[in-house]
Amino acid sequence: MLKIIKPGLLSSIQDLGRTGFQKFGVIASGAMDPLSHRVANLLTGNIESEPTLEMTMIGPAITFEKDALISICGGDLSPSINGQPVRLWRSIYVKKGSELKFGHCLQGCRAYLSVAGGFSVPYVMKSKATYLRAGIGGFEGRALKAGDQLVFGKPSSQSKRMMDYLSRQLQNQSFIENDWSITSDLLPSTNAVPTIRMTKGRQFELFTKESRETLLDHAFEVSAQSDRMGYRLKGPGLTLSEPAELISEAVNFGSIQVPPDGNPIVLLADRQTTGGYPKIGQVAFADLPLLAQAKPGDKLKFAEISHEEAQRLYLDRELKLKELKQGIHLKTR
Repeated sequence: MLKIIKPGLLSSIQDLGRTGFQKFGVIASGAMDPLSHRVANLLTGNIESEPTLEMTMIGPAITFEKDALISICGGDLSPSINGQPVRLWRSIYVKKGSELKFGHCLQGCRAYLSVAGGFSVPYVMKSKATYLRAGIGGFEGRALKAGDQLVFGKPSSQSKRMMDYLSRQLQNQSFIENDWSITSDLLPSTNAVPTIRMTKGRQFELFTKESRETLLDHAFEVSAQSDRMGYRLKGPGLTLSEPAELISEAVNFGSIQVPPDGNPIVLLADRQTTGGYPKIGQVAFADLPLLAQAKPGDKLKFAEISHEEAQRLYLDRELKLKELKQGIHLKTR
């Protein structure tokens, strides 16, 4: 069990989303950065879909009320345990009574805390993800606040082996980190202006030639009016060749819509299920984690790739995750 001392800016329980219900108008939600979420779970011996604690910009202060195996992946919110810095992307054994704090946001904007066994919260429509606007899922359907206590689920046999291995090396410390981490191939880009790869959207050809070129040639800034539903981008306006009346159709995580004001909106985890704005692009699935780590004021650029290239990038990343999973199994058997 852990207790929230300070909640941070926005901390909520998320998993890989509420799939299978969008046809009924139910928002998918889930982790904004699914890669960091999945790796965090693998590093604690969980299945990849176990819920994690998603923390945004300013992380919480947490007290552990029992010994725990944890990992922190994603953006660097400068975590520390009892005042000592801890590293990201590795397994960490924490003793009961220790306090985990997050400080300044040094890189990215979202971090994911996984605990062995996951968090014991009820399923709502086959998912534990929090959808804040509807008040469903997660911990009482809301962001965490001071005084909340989160109960851990039952650790897997692999989690127990990892805990046993690290606890034997603990000695008089309050925590100990594993002496190995994940491959750098899975770590996010650290470019100041990341390039987000995208495929053409269904209405790409409806935009003027200048707008199509502008999308790929100019940087766009993530505006302060951005949230888990979508990033509103500021930059050169994008326009249609001529006015068009569109029928609302399904949208996806990473769909790039352009409303009448010409400023693109990239739809994210809490996106609506359908939309009627023209879609100029679709972010490649492999680059969603990179996109999700952008914060208001950050700039990003787009690069066009083919559907085949987007599929290859996805398969390559899934292969790396499979190799990581097998490597962790071999290290902990």
